[in-house]
Amino acid sequence: MKYRDLGRTGLKVSEVSLGTWAFGSPSIYGSVDESDAHRAIRGALDAGITFFDTAPLYGTKNADGIAEQVLGAGIGADRDKVCIATKFGRYHSRVHTNELFDGETVIWSVEQSLNRLGTDRLDVLFFHSPTHPDKIKDDVWTALENLKRSGKIRFVGLSCGFIADTADMTTTWATDGRIDVAQIAYSLMNREWEPIIAEIGTKGVGIVARESLANGFLAGVFTKDTIFPDGSLNARYPREEISERVETVDNYKALLVRKDVTSMAQAAMRWAIDNPHVSTVLSGSRKLGEILECAGASDSASYTDDELVAARRLHVKDFSPA
Repeated sequence: MKYRDLGRTGLKVSEVSLGTWAFGSPSIYGSVDESDAHRAIRGALDAGITFFDTAPLYGTKNADGIAEQVLGAGIGADRDKVCIATKFGRYHSRVHTNELFDGETVIWSVEQSLNRLGTDRLDVLFFHSPTHPDKIKDDVWTALENLKRSGKIRFVGLSCGFIADTADMTTTWATDGRIDVAQIAYSLMNREWEPIIAEIGTKGVGIVARESLANGFLAGVFTKDTIFPDGSLNARYPREEISERVETVDNYKALLVRKDVTSMAQAAMRWAIDNPHVSTVLSGSRKLGEILECAGASDSASYTDDELVAARRLHVKDFSPA
């Protein structure tokens, strides 16, 4: 595993990191036994992964923060060896669809997250995908500064929503120094944020790439006939789009899988790592074998300029992120 600077924060993070949504949301990803989740987290640590991402929303309609609890227990005594990022603003307990980006909520949310994670500080606190600047209350910035002064959070980030809604907000906050890190959907199948990644990365904002496996499509395991369970993220796509996505992945696989990049999942991660402005790429896998496969992308050689140019030629459209 190789390591990079998380922008201007001074934090060093593994090139491949672990997102934990799948550990806390059985209605979307299926049930995960807690002991299996802990084994996956421990295996990720052993593989050199040092950045872990979670959120209060990664739970059920009856309980926020299940993934936070699982992550905190899995990391245990190794807390000082890792960076933990969580989010605020979206909850099941306060109605899932609400966007609560105000001072009172962020103070309450941080305390809840610290308790669930069993830690005294958060390395990064992300705004959880606000849909519009009007959703942000002015008092949230004072509250965030107070939380930083108290040591409960170290750096502030923005987990970006859809580009049409939040691109201007992202670049403005980066320019104004309001955020230190941005979490952005970025993959072979969705490159629309690429110019903004370059712009804010140049300003010293750390970039956390998410959905780099395109909700599993870029793992190369789906076929045109795959039936997705009701309630899962991919169940919303019509058969026509599923076929189009699978065909796109097959084209990339023929180009990018090679001797030292042995699977489509590794290829997708390697491609995202090759963006010099990306600090770390999230694997959202819940199984240890899949996590280790993604982690192996960091040990492979970068794609050549010719391979990257050829991959760009294959990019016909941006498929929607989750």
